[in-house]
Amino acid sequence: MAGSSGILIPLVAGIIGLGVLAQVLAARLRVPSIIFYLLVGVIIGQPGLKIIGDGTFGGALSAIVGLAVAIIVFEGAYHLRFDRLREAPAATFRLVTVGAAIALVGTAIAVKFAFNSAAVSWNLAFLIGALLVATGPTVITPILNVVPVRDRVAAALETEGIVNDVTAAIIAVVIFETVNPAASSEGLLRAFALRLGTGLLVGLIVAGIVYYLLQYVDLSPGDAPRNSRLLVLAGALIAYAGANTIATEAGVAAAATAGMALGNVDHPYEEDIEEFKGDITLLVLSFVFIALAAQLELASLIDVGLAGIIVVLAVALVIRPLLVFVSAVGDRFTTNEKLFVSFVGPRGIIPASVATLFAVELNAAAEEVTGAQAELLGTQADILLGTVFLVIFATALFEGGLARFIAEKLDVIPMRVIIVGGGQVGRALAARLEDRGENVVIIEQDEESVERARNEGYAVEIGDGTDTDMLRSAGAENAKTVVAATGDDDANLLVSQLASSKFGVERVIARANNPDNVEAFEDLGVRTISSAMATAWAIDNQIERPAIAHWMTDIGRSGDVQEVEVKNPDLIGKPISEVGPMLPDACLVALVSGELHDNAEVPTADYVLEEGDMVTLLGRRESVRDGMKMVSGD
Repeated sequence: MAGSSGILIPLVAGIIGLGVLAQVLAARLRVPSIIFYLLVGVIIGQPGLKIIGDGTFGGALSAIVGLAVAIIVFEGAYHLRFDRLREAPAATFRLVTVGAAIALVGTAIAVKFAFNSAAVSWNLAFLIGALLVATGPTVITPILNVVPVRDRVAAALETEGIVNDVTAAIIAVVIFETVNPAASSEGLLRAFALRLGTGLLVGLIVAGIVYYLLQYVDLSPGDAPRNSRLLVLAGALIAYAGANTIATEAGVAAAATAGMALGNVDHPYEEDIEEFKGDITLLVLSFVFIALAAQLELASLIDVGLAGIIVVLAVALVIRPLLVFVSAVGDRFTTNEKLFVSFVGPRGIIPASVATLFAVELNAAAEEVTGAQAELLGTQADILLGTVFLVIFATALFEGGLARFIAEKLDVIPMRVIIVGGGQVGRALAARLEDRGENVVIIEQDEESVERARNEGYAVEIGDGTDTDMLRSAGAENAKTVVAATGDDDANLLVSQLASSKFGVERVIARANNPDNVEAFEDLGVRTISSAMATAWAIDNQIERPAIAHWMTDIGRSGDVQEVEVKNPDLIGKPISEVGPMLPDACLVALVSGELHDNAEVPTADYVLEEGDMVTLLGRRESVRDGMKMVSGD
């Protein structure tokens, strides 16, 4: 369907509207939005109603997709903080090196032998393999938004997505020059280095200029937030366009480099920029995915047939698990976390956009020749496009749609501790909880307190903790503890009641600022800590038991006391006399209580541990941490 200006404007508006509706529906159902984008594209495009066709956007689609990719990649890299990469540095590095190499070679071998056709040369197989290395923030981020995994897992997946988007796009362009007879030929290594180097250099230069200009935005304070947002958006587009002008597809590397560089330095109006970029990214992401899916002809998917399905199965069930387990060997990932990362490898915007561009160029080259060569190029374009999109559709639908279900089955979603109130008490508590590995989220509505908590590295949700939707957004449905720690007793009481009645949180604790309110809190079944009593206990500890108080609570403390549930089958049914020597050195069993924390006692040597017992471990910090893992069976 050829596009004219009269039709194009309502068509673009309609696509954006459908994209927003798809995003709302995805958020409601808690599944990645890419699933609905692809379905909408198929319905309104060539496979379905044919409202959108090859000529709808004329020759502008590739330019639109390119600029959209710049925004999407920049935004993903902007959120990639270096401090998060320290969560799993070895596994992350191997995922983008060894893992990427396994994906490239493994996919190429699968394509070559699945099709077993003269039309599929090794060059074409490696081209498809290079494109399918990329996962990307467009598909990973929506999954992580609905599956709140541990930081080390999220950091590895996000970094893999950003870095592999860049390297996959560049490698694919380099390999394409060996497939397309109309392309120029140059050394593969030289071509890759030229594009990557160009992208890194241009990205750093643009990031430096934008950072410098951001320091002067405050000269017009009324317009400063808006100007800072527009400045960063312009920087992303200029970095992409500038690098692409110098070397094809170097723009992806430039956008990623600029985003990562700006995201890891302090600059004004970071929050405004993050929110603005997030909204813009959602709009362009929905438009591009719907538009690209609409361009796909159903015949292209049908033509790849059984061979394409074999490639999908090989990529998802063999190659992905192999590269994950090789990359994560010797790191802190549990087996279930490795299985989850193996399952989460959907392909996104880079394979879709670049494959579409390559198919167009191959078809154009076919028109310049005749006979068998023209037919060969047309067949290669169909195989390329059909295979790449089949993998995108299959992995997005199954891996994206089932990600939360799989995460719950594998038990890789850590239970959260939600602290309502980001003041001094809330932040001090968060520091202690995070120190022992808890997944903490703070809810705070005061902007100054939010900024302070975020600067200290805490995850913060901005809003009113007494609001049910706010608690749900912070993860109350998956919280094991909610602490109401604001300076308002009425708010603390309401938070406690909502957490208990609406979300069934196992442990709800409230701070009572006024000691006279303690009894009223406890009458409602709320476990309460009085600020006055807590201070008295702390002073009493310093008077009566100063040695253990310093040992446990001072900054840089060497000791720790933790309570953990007995789940390890190797310990159940054994007496303390046998369990003690099994624990790490400098770790002792101090108390044992029932599952409901009643009848706590110092156990004798003959005390036999039962499943569900709560064991209090005392000792050196590292030994207690190791002991907790052992007792819990982690």
